Amino acid sequence: MRWSELGLEVRGESGVGAGRISGEPITGEAHELPDPSSGASIATVGWAGPEHVDAAVAAAREAQADWSAVDLRERARLLRVIADELRASAGPLGDLICAESGKRLEEAVAEVHFSARYFDWFADACTRLDSGYYETPQRRFVVDRKPAGVVAAVSPWNFPLSIPARKLAPALAAGCGVVQKPSELTPLSTLALTAICERVLPPGLVSVLVGDGAALTPAIIEHPDVRVVSFTGSTSVGRLVAQRAASSFTRTVLELGGRAPFIVCEDADADVAVEAMLIAKLRNNGESCLAANNIFVHEDRYPDVVERLRGRVADISIGDPRDEAVGLGPLIREREVERVDGLVSGARAAGDDVSVTDGVPRSGWFSPIAIVESAADSDAWSTEVFGPVFSIRRYTDEAAVVREVNSWRTGLGGYVMSADTEHQFALARSLEVGIVGINNGAPNTPEVPFGGRGDSGIGREGGLSGLLEFTAEQTLSFAR
Repeated sequence: MRWSELGLEVRGESGVGAGRISGEPITGEAHELPDPSSGASIATVGWAGPEHVDAAVAAAREAQADWSAVDLRERARLLRVIADELRASAGPLGDLICAESGKRLEEAVAEVHFSARYFDWFADACTRLDSGYYETPQRRFVVDRKPAGVVAAVSPWNFPLSIPARKLAPALAAGCGVVQKPSELTPLSTLALTAICERVLPPGLVSVLVGDGAALTPAIIEHPDVRVVSFTGSTSVGRLVAQRAASSFTRTVLELGGRAPFIVCEDADADVAVEAMLIAKLRNNGESCLAANNIFVHEDRYPDVVERLRGRVADISIGDPRDEAVGLGPLIREREVERVDGLVSGARAAGDDVSVTDGVPRSGWFSPIAIVESAADSDAWSTEVFGPVFSIRRYTDEAAVVREVNSWRTGLGGYVMSADTEHQFALARSLEVGIVGINNGAPNTPEVPFGGRGDSGIGREGGLSGLLEFTAEQTLSFAR
């Protein structure tokens, strides 16, 4: 691995540092970081502890005082420099993402470019933070948007660069300092991103702490100088984050779990539906919060869609994510393979028709692709799968599908496949989910807001909404 190209330093027995504060690496207890495709160690990573939090937050708060006064156009220019640095490092960063997460190399490189687009977009968006002016017969008003304060950015392991970028870019655009807490399973990408930011931004404005989430995250969230928590992860952990933040009235942006419905309508094109389904389900080896989770197929399209899906899945090879011929890489850890295997076994035991691909490598943490024709309400249907399992059910009553989906209260994303414009629009709008892909399996982009409803979270990332989450309004009222 080309550590030096990415600004990652190897230091003694701790290997890669436990984080970075004010441009300097910190050390901590050493932990091995494995490659999911082989199980072999790729790095030794230090873990920071709660004792490092004060220094990181203090550095962010101090740097924010000057950063918030920087002209918006200069702030935008520096964000674009970070975007350019990311693109220039797409090769080694892609290798790094692939090595620590098991993401296919092609997807990993694409994630780098996607991350750069967040910095480009929020560079454009931050220039729209100018003051607003209003008048009444008695008063004149100026409404300013100011930085909300130091941001805690807590990210998961499945998109180890783009999710931190989705948090970091708008927070910086708004004028905030940031303390990052990446997943201890995939910390290297965030460490590399931080090193890039340090070459461009004032010292201390962006810090990163690597370590055990159960010990480190509460200390960051509960710090009195942290004013916004942006968290992506499971609904169960998100509730704990919200409870801790509420005690100090700290603002939260929570992007939590989902059960993305994928609805193939009677008038859908089967080829379009299956191709979109493959993208929506198998992106990041199935480990995505937007992965197609519950697939509803109208009974008139069901035989054709299932047959086409079986044919396409049979052609997908499973193996080393660096191999261009491979269509599915490993899951993040062995326990995830065991969990997904348990879901498939449970569906088979419940009487569902289950088919599983072969050709799974013996080394590494790989799971076969499974197609589960879900007649029973097994866990493969009623929970978020987070793996390469297609849970499919036929339907006749579209209104009943909408009622079922909306009853879940896990409204992060969804998909509608229909050839009729009016139908697809009406059906998509009836779903209580944050973002709906219509005849496409990749609905998200930095320019639009992304977030959930119900148990899938609060607040938005991306779009102008994602910038405003990190600002606080102040109104000045002048007598006339």
